Parts: sequence; structure tokens; C-alpha cells
Amino acid sequence: MLENQSNPAAEMLLLLLDGQAAGPLHDRLRRAVRAAIASGRLPAGSTLPPSRTLAADLGCSRWVVTEAYAQLAAEGYLESRTGSATRVRSSAGSAATRPAPPAPPAPPPRFDLAPGLPDLRAFPRHHWSAAIHRAGVRAAYPDFGHLEPAGHRDLRRTLAEHLVRSRGAAVTPNDTIICAGTTEAVTRIARALRACGVTHVAVEEPGWPGTRDTITDAGLVPVSIDVDGDGLQVDLLRAQSGIQAVIVAPAHQFPTGTVLAPARRAELIAWADEVDGIILEEDKDADFRYDRRPVAAMQGMAPSRVALLGSLSKTLSPALRIGWFTVPHRWAAAIRAANPMELPPPVLDQLAFTALLENGVYDRHLRASRRRYRARRDALLAELSRQLPAARVSGAAAGLHLLLHLGDTDAASVVALAAKEDVRVGNLADYRTATEPAGSTLVVGYGNLADSGVSEGVTRLAAAIDRVATMHA
Repeated sequence: MLENQSNPAAEMLLLLLDGQAAGPLHDRLRRAVRAAIASGRLPAGSTLPPSRTLAADLGCSRWVVTEAYAQLAAEGYLESRTGSATRVRSSAGSAATRPAPPAPPAPPPRFDLAPGLPDLRAFPRHHWSAAIHRAGVRAAYPDFGHLEPAGHRDLRRTLAEHLVRSRGAAVTPNDTIICAGTTEAVTRIARALRACGVTHVAVEEPGWPGTRDTITDAGLVPVSIDVDGDGLQVDLLRAQSGIQAVIVAPAHQFPTGTVLAPARRAELIAWADEVDGIILEEDKDADFRYDRRPVAAMQGMAPSRVALLGSLSKTLSPALRIGWFTVPHRWAAAIRAANPMELPPPVLDQLAFTALLENGVYDRHLRASRRRYRARRDALLAELSRQLPAARVSGAAAGLHLLLHLGDTDAASVVALAAKEDVRVGNLADYRTATEPAGSTLVVGYGNLADSGVSEGVTRLAAAIDRVATMHA
């Protein structure tokens, strides 16, 4: 039985008396409670409202409720003890009608070598909770009214200053829109593109499948453009007609890990000028570069052609659901018109992030993260070199993942076998749209991998690779 003395059923219980057959009110109430138990709306152990409370809610005498409760107790549905609340018996109801308890979520893998997550252990819990508390205490009363569609003015101002200082962006608070993440940013911009007559959007190949799905859901057609060692191949983009928009991650492409070469950046901006188009620059993990200073955002080179998209999903946590995008002036009105009902994240979260930007906590967190990820990447490379000397690693010393090339070993089989050893790792083929022979490249993340698990994680991965290679020999 549930021991929670503050079960919500004790405060609010919907009883469908009108749906019961005619009869005395206490009998209709008895049947309604019994139906709620049988349907599972009142599970075993639930606390029922006190008789005085329920009588007041129903507008009847207390006797009606106590009589119904007494009859249900006699039938074995309820139990009541002196000085204790009335509860649903653990044996009440039919097993066929009681809903099955939800399955517990699968535990996270012990060795997380998949891409996509930052170090969740390093989330600044104390600073974030303190910032939330201060925001709740100090926020001006108008802040608890309707949200500003573009986001709180203080966050837009502070974030714009941060992007200018740390990313070399050319933005103002009026150019900056707060949203729930880069996926929502792509959605809003894609709606505006469609409203303006754009039909096709170029995306990097390979790339994140969710980006293609987002474009498709907005009614546009994604067109894959291959990536090579210098990033997006702009000559292939030029060869496509009818494209006026492209989504690109110039600082660190996912999943290849390439950095868009300077000449390609200039070519891409020239292409946008020629077609009167727009470039959507994804910038989620651009702060993490380990062999040199991070490259500046391309948006600073051409603010009239580039929308800069960022979020906290790779720097703090995807669970915060805080992102942003900057809008070239030409597209601002169209984006507002195409998204009249979209709202930013909750105001207290916005104000908490504002505080972390203003007091330097966010910058210090990024610096500490760079040191931690660099050391972890170095340790991972050392273990891969020691335990898998025949495998080849590629990808810039940046971001939160790298590529591991296995020669002729089937990557999909390795992923499946590694999962049985409590190791989660990615398969490059899962990020491609073209149907190709089985791939042999893994996407290995290290953002959410515990430092203490690097060696054993690689040992288990190497064992899975060796078994697959042996099976297919």
C-alpha cells in the first residue's frame, strides 16, 4: 500500500455521479467510487477525501459520504482506521481492470560512449538552484505576467553581449530570440521560409536526422550536400537549383567533426548573396576547441545572411530547454508572422541563465568544461591507441565526439554487441540518408563518459570489436 499521506486524491477527486443509475445519492456515490477503483483512477493505497471535505464538494450532507464509505468498506474496497485516512485496499478492484504499473525506465549505460550529451555530472546544480531562487525572489512583478514572445529583455541583452564577446557575432538584443532549443529555432525559421516561397533547404550529409525531420515537418524538402575534409562542399550546393537556405555547423560538423575551411566560408556567403538566401549556422558545441582557440561564428562575417543558432544542450544540459537564434533583419518580420503562438522558456529559467551570464558562472563553467573534456579526450585517444592500434581516429580536436574507423568490421554489429556489455556507442551509418553497404565507422562520444570509466569502457568496446571481427572472418 502507498504510505504517502498527501496523496492528491485526498484533495481532489472527480466522481462521475451523473453517469450512475438513478437512486439515493449515497448509493450513486458508492457506485461512482467503486467505478473509479475498478478503472484504476483510484489505485490501491490511494487516500480518499475526508467525509467533510467530499460532502462540501458535492453539496450534500456528511451522512451521504460516511454511508457510502461504510458500504464500500463492508464490500472490501476501502479500509478505515481510527485517526487515519480512508484508503483503497491493496486487494481492491480486478486485476483485469487495474492498469499495469508503468515499466521502470531503462537504466543508463554504465559506459556512455554515445554522442550528444555533455557531462551531466558536472551540471552546476548549486549555482543553478541559487539563481532560480534569486529570480523567484527578486523578479519584478510584471515578469510574472505574459511572456515576451522574443524572450525576456534582460536575457536577450546579456546573451547578445556574450555572443559578441565570445563568438565574434554581430548581434543586438533586438536581433536575438530566445526559444526552447535549436530544433525549435529551425522550425520557426523553416515556417517563415515556406511562407516566403522557399521550398528546399540544403543540409549536411551525413548529419543529424532530427534536422531533416524538422525541415520535412515544416513542409520543406531537405536536400543533402556531402561533407568532406574541409566541410560542406559548396560547389555541390551551387550545382543544385531552387535552394535558398542551408543549415551548416561550420565550427564543428556533426558527426564528421570537420571544421569549415576559411575558403569554404567565403564561398558559402558568396552563394547566399547570389541566390538571395539565408544560412542557418548551428553553433551548439563551438565553445569546445582543444588544440587552438575556437573559431569565430560565421554570422559575424555576414549578419545580413546568417542566422546564428545555439543552445545550452551541449554546454549545460538539454533538459533545460533553453536556446536562441539571431535573425537577419530581412527575415525578422516573416519569422514573427509565421510563428504567432510560439513562446520562450519559463521566465524564471530565463532569469536564472541571465544571472549565470552576468556573474561569470557560465564563462567559468565553459572554461572548466574545456579543461575536463580535453583531458578526457586525451585519455580516450591514449586508450584507443593502446587497445585498438589498427583503428583510425578522425575529427577535429573539438566538440564532444570523434570518429573511430574500423576497417572492414561491421559497425552496426559492434554497436549491438557493445550494448550487451553496458556500452553505448554510435554508428556513423545512422546519420546518413543514402542506402550504402554496411558501414565500419563508430561515432564515439566522451561528453557524458565518467573519467574513471574511460579505460574499462574502451576495453569492453575493443572486446566487442574483436568478437565481431572474429565472427565475420
